[in-house]
Amino acid sequence: MKKIDELQRIIDESNNIVFFGGAGVSTESGIKDFRSKDGLYNLNYKYPPELILSSNFFYNNTEEFYKFYKDKLNCLNSEPNIIHNYLAKLEQKGKLKGIITQNIDGLHTKAGNKKVYELHGTIYNNHCIKCGKYYDAKYVFNSIGIPKCKCGGIIKPDVTLYGEMLDESILNMSIHLISTCDTLIVAGTSLLVEPASSLIKLFKGKNLVILNRSNTKYCDIASLVINDSLGNIFKQLH
Repeated sequence: MKKIDELQRIIDESNNIVFFGGAGVSTESGIKDFRSKDGLYNLNYKYPPELILSSNFFYNNTEEFYKFYKDKLNCLNSEPNIIHNYLAKLEQKGKLKGIITQNIDGLHTKAGNKKVYELHGTIYNNHCIKCGKYYDAKYVFNSIGIPKCKCGGIIKPDVTLYGEMLDESILNMSIHLISTCDTLIVAGTSLLVEPASSLIKLFKGKNLVILNRSNTKYCDIASLVINDSLGNIFKQLH
């Protein structure tokens, strides 16, 4: 049996699927990933992107943080791709119980999925660090320089930066979903970022499926591994 046919069989026979996705899910929408040859971490920037996207850098070098953030992480005009749309239909059928994503672009929600758990937050929520007032993404990306609140405080995106803890409620829900599903589809992620990647160890179900261009540290224990672009994989599914 072809690998794609095996994947289709697993999806058809499963009624408790959880999808765990990374940056590779959104590259089909024109959003850069992090670790590939053309990814964000390989850009020639004044500071290493991994340093810029840290909590310490945000508070100590806010202007440089926002230069990078507005230039490279503005995906307001990006649209869901074939992967997002397929998953939305899978949820409508009652087969997909939740999406756990490391992405901050909000495209799963834009595609119509309701059960989306954003481990690293989202660009769409922003709050003043002084008074807590909410601001939308357009306000932040359209601001000149550092986005400021009416109270004078700095506005911070609700994205998890290096050095920050994951949202506890989302983490707990992710643990519950992964530990109780019968099929876990891990897609478009190198599984190098902790603690997110350690969640895979909690899976006790029947089918662990890994869809990624390159191998990951969990490929040896997976039921099915397909090394290809997600666009090529999902266009063959029905």
